[in-house]
Amino acid sequence: MRALIAKRVDSGTPDTSEISDLAAAAGYTVVGEITQSRRADPALQIGEGKAEELAETAAATDATTVIFDNRLGPYQTYNLGQLLPEGVEVIDRFTLILEIFGQRAQTRKAQLQVELAELRYELPRAEAKTSLAKRDEHPGFMGLGEYDESREQDIKDQISRITDELERIEQTEEHRRERRRNSGFDLVALAGYTNAGKSTLLRRLAADLDVDENDDLHPDLDSTAESQDKLFTTLGTTTRRADIDPRDVLVTDTVGFISDLPHWLVESFKSTLDSVYRADLVLLVVDVSEDIDDIHEKLVTSHDTLYERNEAPIVTVLNKIDAVGEAELEEKQEALSALAPNPVTVSAREGTNVDSLLDRIDTELPDWEEERLVLPMTDETMSVVSWIHDNAHVDDVTYGDEDVLVSFEARPAVISQARSRASELQTATPESA
Repeated sequence: MRALIAKRVDSGTPDTSEISDLAAAAGYTVVGEITQSRRADPALQIGEGKAEELAETAAATDATTVIFDNRLGPYQTYNLGQLLPEGVEVIDRFTLILEIFGQRAQTRKAQLQVELAELRYELPRAEAKTSLAKRDEHPGFMGLGEYDESREQDIKDQISRITDELERIEQTEEHRRERRRNSGFDLVALAGYTNAGKSTLLRRLAADLDVDENDDLHPDLDSTAESQDKLFTTLGTTTRRADIDPRDVLVTDTVGFISDLPHWLVESFKSTLDSVYRADLVLLVVDVSEDIDDIHEKLVTSHDTLYERNEAPIVTVLNKIDAVGEAELEEKQEALSALAPNPVTVSAREGTNVDSLLDRIDTELPDWEEERLVLPMTDETMSVVSWIHDNAHVDDVTYGDEDVLVSFEARPAVISQARSRASELQTATPESA
């Protein structure tokens, strides 16, 4: 697939690096680019003369697709399609992102979210086709597609069906999160922009651990996310255990944020972010090798996204310190101090300061409590002691003739359950004669 990149900005010099990276991530070969600095043209996005140049360049380069970094309205898509050589498709950055999501979606939830986003994108275009058809203007295949009077209602029906199914999946995942918490797990989520190094950091935190251990407690754990220098390598969520003795910690890697996403796309993928919103701690991963203005902008956007629904503490992790010098790192930390007052600096690729990050995770997670329970010696006592061993850090077990003394540390929720189980043993004990 041969792509021609197009981008318009109101003023200044257009930067096509991100849209070119996105195109490459989707499998396109970029064969050229057309840029313009001017106010948006309502009919074509770019000026008429520049649109003619775009058509000529598409023909000269044998492009199969023109990818706009700007958001195209339905009528702009149609008008551009009329100018371009026959067979050349016009898409914008959001269609491109959906292509990438569609290629990477492996779970049922991810596939549904892609389908939902595509439908929400298509709906206003279906409405535009209806309007054009009523004016006897018939958009061609490479513009908006053929007119189908029933398509608009079909889209609305499918959106409703998918939304209902995603809600059912989210209820299942919420129950799973509660089971994990009740089993003594602390939940940590990795958040941040795509390509910040979240998947590499997850691999570093979960290194050399057996995820099959206690498989009955969390049977859904996936293999560790790939670490690649690509955009959107993680579309679904990937969960692994991290070794922070005496805690049992589950760390989840999530889909990366990306700048300038429309509301309908964010809305379609919001349930993916629930693993962030419902965590006990969020690690906001930042690529510290980027330009300071870009880092600042991404931190502001990330905070807006997280603080909207998130209640857990947020720790900023400045990643890729192997790519910057000490002086530059200090300068950037100082400049970002208002947004990231006490960050952890790491190199996930080389493992630098990962131990410090593990210590920080332990510090920020809810404190464990100490408990001593006296259990009556009954037929069920050993199963309760075994449960405490599985879900807490046991300091000592003393067996007497008529009772068992268990001293342990655990999350408050686990201690509450242990007390409840102990109380049930007491109730079940026959009264002495």
